[in-house]
Amino acid sequence: MNTQFYVFLGIFFTVYSIANYYVGLRGWQAFHALSAFPGGRFYSLVFLFLASAFLLERILGDYLPESVDRVLAITGGTWLAVLYYLVLFCVAVDLIRIADRFVSFMPSSWRGSPGIAGGIVVGLVAVVITFGVWNARNTVWRQYEISIDKSAGNLSELHIILVTDIHLGKVINNGRLVELVESINARHPDLVLLGGDVIDEDIGHFINQNMAATLRRLQSRYGVFAVLGNHEYIGRQTEQAVALLRGAGIHVLRDSFFIVEDSFVIAGRDDWDRARFTNTARKPLAEFLQGVDAAKPLLLMDHQPRNMADAATAGVDLMLSGHTHRGQLFPNQWVTSSLFETDWGYLRKGKMNAIVSAGYGTWGPPVRTSAASEIVEIRVVFKP
Repeated sequence: MNTQFYVFLGIFFTVYSIANYYVGLRGWQAFHALSAFPGGRFYSLVFLFLASAFLLERILGDYLPESVDRVLAITGGTWLAVLYYLVLFCVAVDLIRIADRFVSFMPSSWRGSPGIAGGIVVGLVAVVITFGVWNARNTVWRQYEISIDKSAGNLSELHIILVTDIHLGKVINNGRLVELVESINARHPDLVLLGGDVIDEDIGHFINQNMAATLRRLQSRYGVFAVLGNHEYIGRQTEQAVALLRGAGIHVLRDSFFIVEDSFVIAGRDDWDRARFTNTARKPLAEFLQGVDAAKPLLLMDHQPRNMADAATAGVDLMLSGHTHRGQLFPNQWVTSSLFETDWGYLRKGKMNAIVSAGYGTWGPPVRTSAASEIVEIRVVFKP
């Protein structure tokens, strides 16, 4: 575990440093000759602060005032997204210049003025990031209607609201949580499901802002249920996080199930990454579902949309997941779509319905360019 962590840290720091050096050098080459350029020392200091903000927050965050920690987290996270797109666009410009050496097609004025290309790159990145920030803050409602060919007692249908990947903490604070709770309560759901990564690693901000009290205001006919995500494990405060969620009146399902009104079953798996952080694997699905009445509709929450075939074989009628953020930054969804059977949206697998949400919050950059912030609303119709 420690070896894996340090290897990852070393790779990340190396790639991050190279990306910053590359972008910083290209920025200097493009703009240093312009009369409006503020000077090498100022440029270097500003660039060094932006490049260091994310790492400084990760290293010193626990020792800083909460307001300073949050500013560093937002600054450093936003810079991650800016850096990502600066690299993409700068590489594209460099490739165009290389191609122009063999087949001349660029205007001659562009060849002698790197500031033009630099200005275009900066402008494009500014537009993309502005859209991404807006997209992350303007939550959409994603609606699905599915049918389950089972009887749910006296219930003919069920109104579910699913929210995954809220990432409550430094960036997604209590103000955003209040917005979320109020918007959910206005829909008067039968069931509210929180599909993992409710708390973003460090529980300190959750406690200091009394977010448990806000979560306790969630209203639904049959209660609020949650599963853990990988970030509740990454923070290494898993049991404290579980206690905080349960203290907020939330049923936390960890390889367990709950029979609701003798009508349907809601089950929740512990997160896939439990084994990586605790050296103890989660229970096999078939094991903890022993005793479930197969005649009753079975809903399963599993934070990471893995092993859908196992869930379908176990008789799950509706599987609900998150985790992927659908890549969060375009074109990362090409990666997530290759890693998971489905990284977003609806999938029918045999008799099982599966829905994967792109999530409500963000991790790292408070920016979304590959999918909007979303809340999922599901109408389940029972057809015995």
